Amino acid sequence: MQRNEEDRQFRFIVNDEAGTVAIASILAKLAYPGAVIALDGDLGAGKTRFAQAFAAALGVEGIVNSPTFTIIKEYESGRLPLYHMDVYRITLEEADELGLDEYFHGNGVSLVEWASIIVPILPEERLHIQLETNGTSARTIVCIPQGERYVNWCHKLVQEGFGEGEELAQ
Repeated sequence: MQRNEEDRQFRFIVNDEAGTVAIASILAKLAYPGAVIALDGDLGAGKTRFAQAFAAALGVEGIVNSPTFTIIKEYESGRLPLYHMDVYRITLEEADELGLDEYFHGNGVSLVEWASIIVPILPEERLHIQLETNGTSARTIVCIPQGERYVNWCHKLVQEGFGEGEELAQ
């Protein structure tokens, strides 16, 4: 049975932080200008750690931490500019007023923590990642690609042999 692009999900189970770092690093190597990664998950699920690993793989220099109170941090020192957003403390209306959507069409990569808050202003094509804790250090990373480029990113993770990398039916 053929599924629509929106129906595709990929689940990866990693046993430790190194697995999360490895997935983020591979995705960073695939990143292109205008790429958007939407991150969601409970507190402590690894969103910021994912962002740090992604930034490191892009070649971002310096400390990368969550922009919880500043909303956005811009890093220009890597292969591509990185726009790291944390929208936990704002509403959809405030995100729209701040013009966050302008970053999504720029020459850098946008990485948005707590992205489900601003889904209506996110671009149609993006990679949505849900991080879930599985005990002390294990994580389930569910990737929901929207757009063929992001489907290819997920297939690349499967090819790299991550965890239980499998395509799931919704």
